[in-house]
Amino acid sequence: MTGAAPTVGGEVSVTLTKAGRTKVRYPSTVVSDDGIRAVVRARWARPTARDFGFVRFEPGDVFTEHYWRDRWYAVKEVRAADGTVKGWYCDVTRPAQVGPDGIVVEDLDLDLWQSADGRRVLRLDEDEFAQSGIEERDPDAAAQAWSALDTLEELARAGNLRHLCA
Repeated sequence: MTGAAPTVGGEVSVTLTKAGRTKVRYPSTVVSDDGIRAVVRARWARPTARDFGFVRFEPGDVFTEHYWRDRWYAVKEVRAADGTVKGWYCDVTRPAQVGPDGIVVEDLDLDLWQSADGRRVLRLDEDEFAQSGIEERDPDAAAQAWSALDTLEELARAGNLRHLCA
């Protein structure tokens, strides 16, 4: 799906795949695209809230999502409906495929959360990653995924996720 950049202000679909199947697809509005990083904005796509224990995503929450064509992660700034920053949710993915109709990323199970105050940094789903079999099936991708998670944690602990998303 590489090709022309999506049109700023236009609507595109974001598709998150896992093991070759669509995990979730939702509409978003293109904020910017410099040819390396595409930024879109989307509302929480579910009609009900979802409580993860460390954060609660709710209808009306706004996600400003940063996708790179050359990095193995995506970073999503999460704001409540009133504009208050909840934090940053980071997905470890293969580099994004970006085209005029949308963005497709393959979820590699590893995630990271940083709270709005910066004090809480959580590595998530390492057990799912281990169970996925990717380390045996695609050791190069697995190494890239671990490296991406380490990079995201370093950025978060240094307070740089917010700057990455500026």
